[in-house]
Amino acid sequence: MQRSAQIFGVLRNNAQTIIREGGINIILPYLIYTYTRPHLGEVHALLASSAPPIAWSIIEFVRHRRVDFVSVFVLLGIVLSLLAFLGGGGVKFLQLREKLVTVIFSFVFLGSAAIGRPIIYELARAGMKRSNNTTELERFEKLRDNDFFKRSMMVMTLVWGFGLLLDAALSIALVFMISVREYLVVNPIMGYTTMGGLALWTMWYGRRRRRQREAHGAEHPSATA
Repeated sequence: MQRSAQIFGVLRNNAQTIIREGGINIILPYLIYTYTRPHLGEVHALLASSAPPIAWSIIEFVRHRRVDFVSVFVLLGIVLSLLAFLGGGGVKFLQLREKLVTVIFSFVFLGSAAIGRPIIYELARAGMKRSNNTTELERFEKLRDNDFFKRSMMVMTLVWGFGLLLDAALSIALVFMISVREYLVVNPIMGYTTMGGLALWTMWYGRRRRRQREAHGAEHPSATA
């Protein structure tokens, strides 16, 4: 019950952002594709429909003008999205190239875990810097070499990596199962569901691991030291 209330609270507080993102990433692409397809054909109509999401990403990146780990991650996504639409090919091939962005990001997460440098740590650290929460940031950075903390970061990174990979696999399957017009609606909704689910799981898991660490420290003070 409490978790449901928290979810509804987040949705209520971010209603304006959700509506804006839905309009830019779902409604506008759908309308552009629908009205330009008879004149431009499927391929060029699909290319035109990708303009609002990519343009908005660029605008947001320029507007915030922050150079940190999160910004680099966002910029990489923009570049990969632009590159996905270069070259020829049919509609299905174009849709598949677009999902390569998600696949690449999933490999970034999994690769960082494989080399023992879980990327979740850097993303969380950059987020704390953005919020100017210096006390929490200092506490977070002091835990970097703690084995319990490192295992938590590793698990989070792996879950995000496999979660994004699963989202890409399902989207690729949908490319061959539904029409382009239906895909323009279903795919971003599925993407938002995946990201939202992973974010909520991360918050729950992070709090759970913190309570476990504090309880372990209370039972074994020397371990906490």
